[in-house]
Amino acid sequence: MPMAQSCTISNFKLFADDFKTFLPLPAALDPPLEEALRHVFDNPGSLVRPQMVYLIATSYGLEDAVARNLAIALEYFHTASLVFDDLPCMDNACERRGVPCVHIAFGEAGAILTALALINRAYALIWQAVSMSSPITQTRALAYIEQCLGLEGLLNGQSLDLHYSILPHNCETTERIARGKTVSLIRLTLVLPAMLGGASLREIQLLERIALYWGLGYQMVDDLKDVLASTAQAGKTVARDLLLDRPNVASAIGIPVTIERLTRFIHLGDRTLHRLLQSRFSLSFLERLRNSLEEELVRVTANATELCTGERA
Repeated sequence: MPMAQSCTISNFKLFADDFKTFLPLPAALDPPLEEALRHVFDNPGSLVRPQMVYLIATSYGLEDAVARNLAIALEYFHTASLVFDDLPCMDNACERRGVPCVHIAFGEAGAILTALALINRAYALIWQAVSMSSPITQTRALAYIEQCLGLEGLLNGQSLDLHYSILPHNCETTERIARGKTVSLIRLTLVLPAMLGGASLREIQLLERIALYWGLGYQMVDDLKDVLASTAQAGKTVARDLLLDRPNVASAIGIPVTIERLTRFIHLGDRTLHRLLQSRFSLSFLERLRNSLEEELVRVTANATELCTGERA
């Protein structure tokens, strides 16, 4: 059976190996930088993102090597953004994925160089994937990458995040920041592989909507974790948003309203996904990712329900 059909969202080892090996470490590399990169490679997280990219890419007919390059490139971008997020000048976190943050273990300079190494390699891998497309698709894809990662997307979202203290602390502001940071990366994950595979304009539009609903949903889950979970449960430093005066929708509008809004986004995503699968049933694996979002919501909010009940009593 072709790998595109047999691969599942739980196929962790393949992508864990790719995550380690797609950035070759030269023999002359400075040992501290090598150690910092190996620290990242040895703690890759769930790797759901590259699996999703791979499955979408191969569903649209991209070759295995192209799909894997694209998958790991986007995971490198994502990982680099986390390394930057954790820095003292950003979130000043201590733990990520259950281990010390890169800047804690190897210093701020080591963390910055590690993130830049990941970004540099990500661009090389993504160009290898994009270069296999037609000139028109290449132009569209590169513009889309710049839009999501650049001043219209991730960078602007991060800047708004850092200056949240002077912005209105409301739902509109927190979602604007989430669109820049979280949604931008999920847009790349869902839309870019489909774009490179020749998806129709209608399919691109539906994937964009799903990325919006799921991106905002995942950010809300993350905000709820920061408020409700322990560091051990979350696998990263929590209770940072309130301390640093950073955007957190649960703090801005309350836990019950956040849960209601998140549930609404899941339902909107369901309706959009249903329309997409009517024309592209090969993307039905996305339903598993939708289910994982709802499962995470249930897991994170289990204590919240008791808390809200106790407050009303």
